[in-house]
Amino acid sequence: MKLYDMTDAPSPRRVRVFLAEKGIDIEKVQVDIMNGENLKPEFLAINPRGVMPTLALDDGSIIDETSAICRYFEETQPQPALYGTGAKEKAAVESWIRQVEGDAFTQAADVLRNSHPIFENRSLPGTNDTPQIGELAKRGTDRLNAFYARLDQQLADNKFIVGDNYTAADITAMCALDFAEFVGVTVPDNLEHIAKWRTKVSSRPSAQA
Repeated sequence: MKLYDMTDAPSPRRVRVFLAEKGIDIEKVQVDIMNGENLKPEFLAINPRGVMPTLALDDGSIIDETSAICRYFEETQPQPALYGTGAKEKAAVESWIRQVEGDAFTQAADVLRNSHPIFENRSLPGTNDTPQIGELAKRGTDRLNAFYARLDQQLADNKFIVGDNYTAADITAMCALDFAEFVGVTVPDNLEHIAKWRTKVSSRPSAQA
């Protein structure tokens, strides 16, 4: 089993943090996304979509979506239960993961891919023929700020995003906010609940994975 990875990329980081929380250690192969290594024939032969991260199973199967990879390991090693326990908590974890992916991760990616010169004609993952659209970078910034306000409100009465238990929702949000700050969209200083939560989640050993 191999995880095709890139140390500085946020989506592969989500998987590494998830694996660290589970205590799972697997072989990792670095792929340089910034220089387009994921679009070269050698990698496309492994994953024709050219996206990261990619998990290659021992039977030759490929899993190439971050949440799907995490779900695989949740099923094969259920404890600790990072997707929640019980119907209500599992639903809440799923809801927040989707919110973070759509309203934070995607928006931060839009800011980066539609503004950084290295992504000229690569504004969508796994492509080399998609021109940048500057307006999407501005929209991404606005949507990130709206998400920050909503997340801060959620954390006002919760230790973690979904109550008292650390879950995949916290992993997803931690990686998304760190990524957003990397591209220049910082969390406003007055959102104190996010600040307290980030201190907790960032101090976990898995955050350094």
